[in-house]
Amino acid sequence: MSVLTRSVGNAFRNKIRTAAVVAVLAVAIGLALAMLVANQAVGGKVQELNASVGTVLTVDPAGGQGFEGGGEPLTAAEAVTAAAVPNVASVVGTKELRLRTETAATSSTSGGASQQAGPGGGTSVATNLQAAIDAGTLGNRNNATGSNGSGNTGSTRTFSLPITATGIGAEVDATGKALNITSGTGLGNYTAASTKALVGTTLATKNSLKVGSTFTIATKTFTVAGIFDAGTTFGNNAVYTTLAEAQALAATPGELSSMVVTVNSMENVDAAKTALQTALGTSKADVTQGQRNLETAVSSLNSVKNISLVAFIAALATAGLIILLIMVMLVRERRREIGVLKAIGARNRTIGLQFVLEALVLVALGSVIGAAIASFASGSIASALISSNSSTAATGTRGPGGGFGGGGGGFGGAFGGASQLLTSVTASASPGIIVAGIAAVFGVAIVGALVPALLTARIRPIEVLRGE
Repeated sequence: MSVLTRSVGNAFRNKIRTAAVVAVLAVAIGLALAMLVANQAVGGKVQELNASVGTVLTVDPAGGQGFEGGGEPLTAAEAVTAAAVPNVASVVGTKELRLRTETAATSSTSGGASQQAGPGGGTSVATNLQAAIDAGTLGNRNNATGSNGSGNTGSTRTFSLPITATGIGAEVDATGKALNITSGTGLGNYTAASTKALVGTTLATKNSLKVGSTFTIATKTFTVAGIFDAGTTFGNNAVYTTLAEAQALAATPGELSSMVVTVNSMENVDAAKTALQTALGTSKADVTQGQRNLETAVSSLNSVKNISLVAFIAALATAGLIILLIMVMLVRERRREIGVLKAIGARNRTIGLQFVLEALVLVALGSVIGAAIASFASGSIASALISSNSSTAATGTRGPGGGFGGGGGGFGGAFGGASQLLTSVTASASPGIIVAGIAAVFGVAIVGALVPALLTARIRPIEVLRGE
């Protein structure tokens, strides 16, 4: 009989005990794998925050924040100045437009002509697109005509929400993250004028648009090159064009509504912010870090990551201890059997291998059940671990232009807020993580089984047989 066959047979010699051992191992291994999955998920989210939102600064025209913001527009020359500041990795200029449907635009402007509207240099332009969001009570109230400055309004008209249009110099959103294009392609050269555009999912659905469809802005016909998903209804009620094209539509060449500045690391954000403000001048630009509160969130998530790692190690050690105790017990029970095997010439290595293989059979059974447990429990465990950090993400991301939902993207930003980044931690038990976790479990099991296996070398056949 081979060593492997004998090991498998010994593992099932006492079925009740085997079932109990496998059940206990399954719980320990399942917890270990779930903690490993949670650790990977939280670690990935920390890297995402550090690589994008946490290192992004927004540069607006000085005094250009709020409903009645003023100040002078930013220029392409100032973007070059910002790019030369130490620790600045990239500078993306933006130009904000507010697209009004043709009927709404002609009611407030002559023939749908462009006019300045809102902070950050936002410009109102006519379009044949229909907004994907109904104004509702708040939209109509906030845009009622005849305001007397004391909060009272005169006549009320039906208001159509504008569509946010942003000209960008690279394929990134207001937080510096890459656009999530779900179908189609990007715009290619974002610094050149082009009649290609990216359209949000809700706006595309509202207007029955797909890749290759066309729509108009002012007198130009644009082709949908891609459709993006911002993750929010407001964020998807938006259009992206190249920076040069948006400047041409607004008739303001070389003018920027804002700049999205990415710093090379979170440690250098404060220094870069100060240097940017000095280089651009306080009378010319306001440099803000809309996600300052994310430093606390990242610190909290790092704590969660460390806790999950400690829990993984503890669960792994528990599984190893279980294997050690079980194998020690089995060695003691089978002293006579071991003595007989050694008496007929079995080597210590062969007998030790038998116990190691028996332990691995038990671990394999426990790992199968534990992996199933982890696949169901990892998401809940990760959510429970980060739930205490959700309040940190309550402050939204202010988009370019600094508005409250107007042309500058509002506090939700054209692509949503930082809160979605923290609350969207997804823990999925991927095959790679499960395999890595099980490999660690098997490693601990081998160590736990080797200890009693080495004890077999101390058993002398003559002493065992004499005591029988």
